[in-house]
Amino acid sequence: MEPFFVSTAVGFGVIFAAELGDKSQLMALTFATRYRPWPIIAAITAATALVHLASVLLGAAVGAALPTTAIAVVAGLAFIGFGVWTFRGDSLDEDEEQKAERAGRSVFLTVAVAFLLAELGDKTMLATITLAARDDGFAEIAGTWLGSTVGMVAADALAIVLGYHLGKRLPERAVAIGAGVLFVLIGVWLLVDALLLG
Repeated sequence: MEPFFVSTAVGFGVIFAAELGDKSQLMALTFATRYRPWPIIAAITAATALVHLASVLLGAAVGAALPTTAIAVVAGLAFIGFGVWTFRGDSLDEDEEQKAERAGRSVFLTVAVAFLLAELGDKTMLATITLAARDDGFAEIAGTWLGSTVGMVAADALAIVLGYHLGKRLPERAVAIGAGVLFVLIGVWLLVDALLLG
């Protein structure tokens, strides 16, 4: 069991540190200013578990990184689109507001899809692939998956708590503008990283 625990601890530490200040942590903060924390945490956990499972399997199988430029470009354009959509703003009538309160699954799906897009080709995914490429057995692979998933969710939970409390104190239009700016910045960041730095 020792390899499992060592891989879990290393995965947690590396991914927690890599996620601090990362675009997906900023995205978690943005979502938390608009939605309740628990659906966001659940969606981030599901998306992270899926992406990191694929990462450790890929890392264990081939020990190499994915060609991620095209995925990062599509994700960047999508986030710029999310930002423009957020700037435009939407308004809900009373009936729609009641439906939105009950639509936990919609928030879950929105956040989960956004995180899946953000994480494909991200440094935390590549770090997880790299960690798993060094793993020799099932226990180490499972430990890397668990540690990297929990590390990322823990780092994003910090942003969610901060965003949730800020969202209660800021005017809705200011939150929408801030969220739009962050989405556009994330999109530009993805594009620059893919096209100029990648």
